[in-house]
Amino acid sequence: MHKLVLTAEERESIDALIDDIVAADENWDPMAAMEHAAEAAPSLPRRLRAFLAQARAAESDVTIVSGLPIHPGLPPTPGGWDLAAKSGAGHREEVALLLCGTALGDPFGWESQQDGRMVHDVCPAPGMEASLTSASSAKTLSLHTEDVFHPCRADYVSLLCLRNPDAVGTTVTRVGSLDIPAPLRDTLRESRFRFYPDDSHTGTSHSAGAAGGAGNPSDGTTGPVLFGPERAPYLRFDIDFMSGEDATAADAITATQEILSNAADRVALEPGDAVFIDNYQVVHGREPFAARYDGKDRWLKRLNISRDIRRLYAGGTNRSRIVPA
Repeated sequence: MHKLVLTAEERESIDALIDDIVAADENWDPMAAMEHAAEAAPSLPRRLRAFLAQARAAESDVTIVSGLPIHPGLPPTPGGWDLAAKSGAGHREEVALLLCGTALGDPFGWESQQDGRMVHDVCPAPGMEASLTSASSAKTLSLHTEDVFHPCRADYVSLLCLRNPDAVGTTVTRVGSLDIPAPLRDTLRESRFRFYPDDSHTGTSHSAGAAGGAGNPSDGTTGPVLFGPERAPYLRFDIDFMSGEDATAADAITATQEILSNAADRVALEPGDAVFIDNYQVVHGREPFAARYDGKDRWLKRLNISRDIRRLYAGGTNRSRIVPA
């Protein structure tokens, strides 16, 4: 885990960049803000740019930037992402995340998530307490790869904390820290697993716990759980949205879940903390908490980042950063 704490001078410099981007976009167009952020990213403090460049080159698994500016007039936590989208709540903080995201890679979004928005709001919503989405609160979010089903899933999942009064923990397990028995590792490297879209993708319902625990076998994609280098391999895993193609594979999922859970670390983000999670080397989740819906609940901004935007373009029919799932 690698961390950079910004100085007051660096924070003021970033705040000035945000001022310029917000002033150039009177009607708040997130796509335009992303383009402006990409143009402004080379003007970020040198130490921050070097830190993010090093994280990318070294394939750092968990990278934290602490001390990003949070506006003193931050509005109350919205009661769901849709309310945040309508009001533009936290748009200055979106710019802060986009500035860092464009310095690390290429931000993108999904057509089927949060109405195709680039930057997502992560906050509890009434009636969603027990859902398998980031709008939940009472239910633990299991350790998972973000968008495990898609070949163009993010290389990095970034989360910027705007508010976290109860110090709710983000859980992370790094594949490089795991001791996986050889027979299990061999099974996990075989294409005996099916992966499904999660419930945050509009119009999908493929939970592995539904329909007898197997999901719809005609949906999803098939592949291995472990792939790539023999030492410190890459990982894709989401126990709620995957299934085994046979009994041995199903048993392997159960065994892997136990190993991942036992190796989990906890990161309690504070306002101004941005974490960049390598989605190929780390699974992440969230502790349960009691949502109060009083405007002071936990609130994060989330951004998907690719190391190669052409990989997304090649899988579609146009050069859009909002990708069909």
